[in-house]
Amino acid sequence: MASRFLKRVVPKLRRWGFQLLILAAILAAVHWYRTRPLVEGPAPPLTAGLIDTQEPIAQHTPATGPRLIHFWATWCPVCRLEQGSIAALSRDHEVITIAMQSGSATEIRSYLADRELDLPTIADPNGKIARRWGVRAVPANFIVDRDGQIRHRTVGYTSGIGLRIRLWLAEQGW
Repeated sequence: MASRFLKRVVPKLRRWGFQLLILAAILAAVHWYRTRPLVEGPAPPLTAGLIDTQEPIAQHTPATGPRLIHFWATWCPVCRLEQGSIAALSRDHEVITIAMQSGSATEIRSYLADRELDLPTIADPNGKIARRWGVRAVPANFIVDRDGQIRHRTVGYTSGIGLRIRLWLAEQGW
């Protein structure tokens, strides 16, 4: 009885395992393709001022832990899905957001206020900062370690737990 059951189940498990392996390979290839243009290695300097204070970001000062550099846009529906996760992360980690091609500082401040978001934000009205970082699509996330090295890069929706895991890995030196 058990032998008949195993003869039916084992081939199905092998087929499912093979299909999962193919799916994982496809997802890895898509991730690689989407992140190709993003910069690697040392993080480019962020010298622009925050929209609230016009105070330049001190990105290259020693950090206490990894930082999330988050590129987004007011017109991006996927960015809106991530906003809650980014805001939650900002309570535990250093987060710097760059509003790409989203209007003036006043318009971005209004957008953030309407959604009750308090995030350190740099306006990038012409995409100059985004180009320096290789960002062609938003949302895009960079995890930068305390030494200013980019450890992880993503494009598209990334879950809050996915970002937290990447921040933890960067803290461990991965």
